[in-house]
Amino acid sequence: MAESLWKKMYAFNEDRLDKPRRFGVTEIPIPNFSPFSHNLLQDIFESRGEYVDGLKLSGDSYSLMPKATIKQVIDLAHQHGVYVSTGVWDEHVIPKTPSDFKEYVEECKQLGFDTIELNAGSLGIPEETFLRFVRLVKSAGLKARPHFQVRFNESDIPKGGDRAYGAYIPPEPRSSEFVEDVDLLIRKAERCLKEDADMIMIDALGVSQHADKMRGDIVAKIIGRLGLEKTMFEASNQRISEWFIRQYSPKVNLCIDHSHVLDVECIRGRNSGSNHAFVFGPSSFSVLK
Repeated sequence: MAESLWKKMYAFNEDRLDKPRRFGVTEIPIPNFSPFSHNLLQDIFESRGEYVDGLKLSGDSYSLMPKATIKQVIDLAHQHGVYVSTGVWDEHVIPKTPSDFKEYVEECKQLGFDTIELNAGSLGIPEETFLRFVRLVKSAGLKARPHFQVRFNESDIPKGGDRAYGAYIPPEPRSSEFVEDVDLLIRKAERCLKEDADMIMIDALGVSQHADKMRGDIVAKIIGRLGLEKTMFEASNQRISEWFIRQYSPKVNLCIDHSHVLDVECIRGRNSGSNHAFVFGPSSFSVLK
């Protein structure tokens, strides 16, 4: 009864599918609490697990935990129909040779991971080796998710350096050029998809750090070439999630903070053009109107 009233209140879209979903996926990074609270994660799944599709281990500190603890987290997620991605949980020790990487993949499989995420930027390996890693993940029966980032020119990044406290720093012109062309990023991602990669993760921090300054042209080019179902964007805040859903419908795949799950699901359930001020307050999304 409570679920029916909830959906009736927020006019949920009939096209919003139940889990497991192929699109409109919501993934959350594991809460990076210290100390780690197994009960807290269980509370998240029990209270909003219906709207969580995936869990990502998003901190290197988790690679230092006992394997038994990691397996408990994975088993708990599976009990609630949630897949588990490696994220960057062990990326700093991922071997760079295919033979050793194969052992890493087998270890992830034994622990119960469903998806192995491969960060093209931090791995720092040749493209052909990266593609071979994708094939090794798929041959082990796991899902492969390459991770790419749109990197801006250095002139877009404020320069540091030693200076006197309070010293005036004259503003510098900011460039819109890229160190890595977006077309090159897309080409690499397309090659991964040809190797049967399941989805491409896009670190959208630089593209969508501020919802009122979204580089919609970049997002449109990525989605237009790769497809909506084959891309997932990391949304750093709630306004970014709103922008993506408004522009690309509830079918867009998002990686969001666990505290935003219910609000984002509410937005997904409504028509993209609807006014959500009654849900979040009159000023929450004024920048998007």
